[in-house]
Amino acid sequence: AAKHSGGHPFSNAWASGKLSRAQLGFWAMQHFYYIDMIPQQFGHFFCRLPDLDAREHMLENLVGEEMPGQPGKRHPELLLKFARACGVPRQRAIDADQRGEILPSTRAMRSWIYELVGFRHLAESSAGIMVALEGQTPTLFPRYVAACKKLGMTDDDLEFFHVHIVADVEHEDHGLEITSRYATSLDLQRKAIAAVTASASQRLAMLDGIWGSL
Repeated sequence: AAKHSGGHPFSNAWASGKLSRAQLGFWAMQHFYYIDMIPQQFGHFFCRLPDLDAREHMLENLVGEEMPGQPGKRHPELLLKFARACGVPRQRAIDADQRGEILPSTRAMRSWIYELVGFRHLAESSAGIMVALEGQTPTLFPRYVAACKKLGMTDDDLEFFHVHIVADVEHEDHGLEITSRYATSLDLQRKAIAAVTASASQRLAMLDGIWGSL
């Protein structure tokens, strides 16, 4: 709670209506780079899980990210739609890395997820992603949505936020279940808690980078 992104000056500025569409568009480009590889990262985590029901939870999460048969509803695509509503063309967001517009703190955020899914203990992986990160959005994103509506954005523009507000409540619950299953010793429990702190801190660092660049 002490490191929740909702307390960051950037989040407070967004929620209080102090950010322009252009500034929100810059956030959208950074966030797109961060989440564009999430489906593949979740797929890697899925392959490491030894228990069928845990894999089923992650498969549900992964399918929600990729939306088979509905490519326009993939979560990265929904974020690109929000970016367009902020005045950022689709291709600019996609090519931001090639043009040198991605901040080091944003790059570190994506790299941290790779570390969690590929190299950390399963208890750390689920705690660091599903609890620390997905667990924030149901309380963080409603403030963003309310501010964006005051800018004249529609629910369609804001679909990326709406789907996470609903789905991530369940994802956090599943993450807690998976974490508790694999944190089978006091040492692993401590590592899982540390992963939550590290993920929350990394997200704050990403917002630090964005806030300092506005």
